[in-house]
Amino acid sequence: MDNTRGDKTPGNDELERSKVHIIVEILEYVPHSVVIKTIIKKTTGNVSIMSFDNGEGLVEKSTPFDTFVQIVEGRAVIVIEKQPNNLSTGQGIIIPAHASHYITPNERFKMILTTIKSGYE
Repeated sequence: MDNTRGDKTPGNDELERSKVHIIVEILEYVPHSVVIKTIIKKTTGNVSIMSFDNGEGLVEKSTPFDTFVQIVEGRAVIVIEKQPNNLSTGQGIIIPAHASHYITPNERFKMILTTIKSGYE
C-alpha cells in the first residue's frame, strides 16, 4: 500500500522512516470529514497530520499534555480557554496541558499536531 496517502499497513501506522515526505501531500481532503495520519507514535509523544474539509473542526476538549499545532495549508481558528487564535499556513501555537480548546476552520486546512507526553513527572 502507498503509506504516503494515509493508507494503513497492518502493524505500521507511521510514515516510512529515512524517506522524504511532502507533508501537505500525505493526506487528501475528504468531503465532510477530518482525516488523521500518524507520522510517528512513541510513548513520549505523537506527531500526526490532519486534514479538515470546510466546515469540519474538533469539539471542545482538554488533554493532560502540551500540544503543538502548526497549520501547513489553509487557515483555522484555534480557541484556547475561550481565546480565539487565527492561524494560517506556516503559523503554529502551543496548547497548554489541561487547557480547554477546540478548532474551527476558516476553510479547508491541514495541520501537524505534536503531543508531548514526557516531562510531566
